[in-house]
Formats: sequence, C-alpha cells, structure tokens
Amino acid sequence: MKRKSIKMIVAALAITLIGGALVGCGSSNAKKDDTAKTQTAENKVEEVSGSITASGSTALQPLAKAAADMFMQKNTKAQINIQGGGSGTGLSQVASGAVQIGNSDVPAEDKIKEADVLKQLIDHKVCGIGFAMVVNKEVKVDSLTKQQIQDIFTGKITNWKQVGGDDLKIEVINRGKSSGTRATFISTVMDKKSEADGLGTVQDSSGAVQKSIEATKGSISYLALSYFVNEEAKKGMKLLKIDGVEPTYENIAAGKYPFWSFEHMYTKGEPTGLTKAFLDYMASDDVKAIIKSQGYISASELKAQ
Repeated sequence: MKRKSIKMIVAALAITLIGGALVGCGSSNAKKDDTAKTQTAENKVEEVSGSITASGSTALQPLAKAAADMFMQKNTKAQINIQGGGSGTGLSQVASGAVQIGNSDVPAEDKIKEADVLKQLIDHKVCGIGFAMVVNKEVKVDSLTKQQIQDIFTGKITNWKQVGGDDLKIEVINRGKSSGTRATFISTVMDKKSEADGLGTVQDSSGAVQKSIEATKGSISYLALSYFVNEEAKKGMKLLKIDGVEPTYENIAAGKYPFWSFEHMYTKGEPTGLTKAFLDYMASDDVKAIIKSQGYISASELKAQ
C-alpha cells in the first residue's frame, strides 16, 4: 500500500515537471515569434508609388522641385511633376481637380471668391519667402522708399534722375494678373494700389522677369529671393533696399522688411496616398535642411508674424 502511494506521488511530480517544461518552451517560442513579427514590422519600409502634379507659384517652384527630386530618389516608383503658371493658375487647377496640389504665394481667398470652392481647399503652409525690388545692374540707385516705388509703378516717376540716379528712362516690368508674387507686391509694397494700366511690359514667370531685367537698361521689377541663391544669378541685376532695409533672411524674420509672404500648398480635401506622403515630406527634416539654402524662410521663424 505504501509502495503504491509512493509510485503515484512520483508519477504526479513527473507529470507536473514535464507540463511546466512544456509551458516554458511554449512561452519562449511565443516570445520568439512576437520578436520576429516586431522586427519584420520595424524593418518593413512602405515605398509609395503613383504620379501627381503640383502647379502654381513660380516663386515656390525651385523649392518644390528640389524637394520632389529628393523624394523621388527615396521613392523610385513615385513621379511628382512640378509646374509653374502662377498662384492663380495653381489654385484654379487644384480647385477643378486638374492637379493634386496648387502652389500659391497668397491665401486662396485672395484669388478665389466662391465660398463653396474655398471650403473644399485645405491649406498646407510650407515656409516663408522674401521678395526684392530688382533693377538692371547699370541703374545707379541702391534704395527706394515705398512711396517712390508706388510712384514708379503708378507712372508718377518715369526717370531715374527723379530718385537720385542717372538721366535714364525707367522701364517697368510687371507680372501677370494670376501671379501670387504680384499680389504680394500689391498688398505689401504698393499698399493695395494697382499699377498704372499699360505701363511697361508684362512677364508671365519669375524666370522671364530675371532675363528681362538683365537685358533691359533702366529696368525695374521684383523677384523672389529664391532666385538669388548664388552670385551668378545676381550678375545682371541689383537688389534694392526698401526704406534703407536690405532684403535678407534676418531682416524678414525680425519683422524689419515688409516684402515677404507665406508659401502655401493647397489640396482639394484632405490629401491621401502619394499627395499626403509628399506634403508630409515637405515638413520633414530633409526639406527643412535645404529651405534656407534655397532662399526660403522656415515657417517657425515667422510664427510671431
């Protein structure tokens, strides 16, 4: 009887030990499986694909193009087309669904008046940008007051000798009605006064303005600072001070220089897929690292304004 009981106790202990060992092995295997799953999830990089187009502001175009090129290097199955045309064009095209992103130097409400259209557009502020009054390199004037600029673009001042320069006719080069750079110029420098009708010539892009200034004696216009990221671009023209203040990153960030605006990238509704991925990338450290070198201003520097 005693011998039988001892055998039963030993058998029970053996079963308990074997069961515990099995549970331990099961737990260990489960942990290994979970780790493997976690590592797989962590190592998986989802590469976006497809094709989108962003159009509009030629002032924002250089940064958007640089960012798109970097994005496509990381996402080889994605195609991002960056086009110009002016802020008005970008806003109308994104509102109609012709493009996925509309780039603009001005808020959409400055260009679109239909309330039902405006409410569909989502604003994504990506950075700030400064602009400068520019003249042909032979113009012997270094600074103009806001009032003098207004008088030039409304036709009251027609010769450089009237503002301290040589006896030379002023050749005004304007931007088209759809230009966001022009809209910023009108609101910040012209104090909402319009240029004189028929005064000077009109160019449809920042690049065309740059070429015209270089080629035309006595000419004056305005350009985004992003067009002067290297000394080569300045050879045929000169940047003017406004009221004695230079158009620099530091002066704009400090609120001392008036001619600047935020840069906007609009979508029709909340972005998804490749559009969202690219807009997220525009706010990434990769793009923040090139904003200043491309002639733009970090949005964080302009929050107080």
